[in-house]
Amino acid sequence: MTSKESFKNTAKDILVCVGGKENVTSAAHCATRLRLVLHDDKKVNLEKIEEINLVKGCFNNRGQFQIILGTGIVDAVYEEFAKLSYISEASVQELKKVSTAKLNIIQRTLSALADVFVPILPALVASGLLMGLNNVLTAKGLFISNISLVEVYPQFSQLAEMLNLFSNAAFTFLPIFIGFSAAKRFGGTPVLGAVIGGIMIHPDLLNGYGYGKALIDGTVPYWNIFGLSIAKVGYQGTVLPVIVSCFVLAKLEGKLHKIVRPILDNIITPLVSVLVTAALTFIIIGPVMRTVGNFLTAGVMWLFFDLGPIGGAIYGVVYPLLVITGMHHSLITAETQILANISTLGGSPTFAVVAASNVAQGAAALAVLITVKKDIKIKSIASASGISALLGITEPAMFGINLKLKYPFIGALIGSAVGSAYATFMKVLSLSQGPAGLPGIIVIRPQSMIQYMISLCISFGITFIMTILLGKKWSKKA
Repeated sequence: MTSKESFKNTAKDILVCVGGKENVTSAAHCATRLRLVLHDDKKVNLEKIEEINLVKGCFNNRGQFQIILGTGIVDAVYEEFAKLSYISEASVQELKKVSTAKLNIIQRTLSALADVFVPILPALVASGLLMGLNNVLTAKGLFISNISLVEVYPQFSQLAEMLNLFSNAAFTFLPIFIGFSAAKRFGGTPVLGAVIGGIMIHPDLLNGYGYGKALIDGTVPYWNIFGLSIAKVGYQGTVLPVIVSCFVLAKLEGKLHKIVRPILDNIITPLVSVLVTAALTFIIIGPVMRTVGNFLTAGVMWLFFDLGPIGGAIYGVVYPLLVITGMHHSLITAETQILANISTLGGSPTFAVVAASNVAQGAAALAVLITVKKDIKIKSIASASGISALLGITEPAMFGINLKLKYPFIGALIGSAVGSAYATFMKVLSLSQGPAGLPGIIVIRPQSMIQYMISLCISFGITFIMTILLGKKWSKKA
């Protein structure tokens, strides 16, 4: 059992190994990693950090020195580390600014997308799991041939209706959540971002889901203002328009704060920021970014539905490589765009592939228990992190074991490719986001659940075998 004293000792040891508090510019943490920006990376004692009991791995990435600790541990260690190094909560934003300055434009864009979506992930995951519970009640043939549970037990129909409402709420009002998060990320007032998101899905607009049909029928409503014809169309089922609009909002708000007198700032700045941004959204930003978003969705669909198993295998190999850089969160943009149009697409093909990739990382770590017989610390990390990866949290396994030993990571890529190819070939689709691992079965379409588990078994089995075989060859080379 890990105690508070061990968290404190771990924080002390880490601080010493990174060169002391004088070498720490800023610190933050995510679900599994302690993220540091240091004055001088050369002062880090990598060997000593690796020997710290609770540390599962470390690496430099995007201007940050990241230490893998794992869920439930990183929060406690960060708290003690912050006390010892005199780091305040404000340093989280400072860390982003310092590390982002070292990135190119593409990396900055992907990093920004990740930063927008990570805070709202709990809402999407909760909605996904609620949708899964609703599926258990309403899916035909899940338990009884061609019949759902609510048909057999009508007393549960109202419960299913309530769960359906709960599960749809986050997706129905998604632009508001994204607007809040995006405005905060870009330095604007979060609630004004939420207002922009609310404007974009106002019920007086033509619902975005009906835009395609209205365009064909020639029934799209328009505002005629100063000679401009502006489509009165909402942005339900879109992601990029609200993000770009909130970027414009934040930059405009920042400029106005500098030029408007303080006595009028609280009145003029919000008014002009929302008015100008909302107008630009419907005139330029919305139509352009709706098209970009459609191309993004079409690209993912092409990869999975046109290339088929080959596309799934490619995604299954690329995904863990993106996890290494931390850029995998940017893929949530495409995933969310697809799920927002679930009524027409039938579901998202990416979730099963990500789950297969995560299970492969877990299988590789667990296989190390057989290939490494004497290193007790490695075996301890491998068992805990391997199970964690099967549940959807891969960083401890990936950085603590697989990348460190190299051959398990190669084994995981092979297993992920095969499992992902099978999932794509069998058209395994998810109805929402959720924990991308064994528990993720609850968000899979009922008719795909068995194939989902088979794809995970394939990914696990091939990875496990390949890791053992590669481990034997590796040991001979060594």
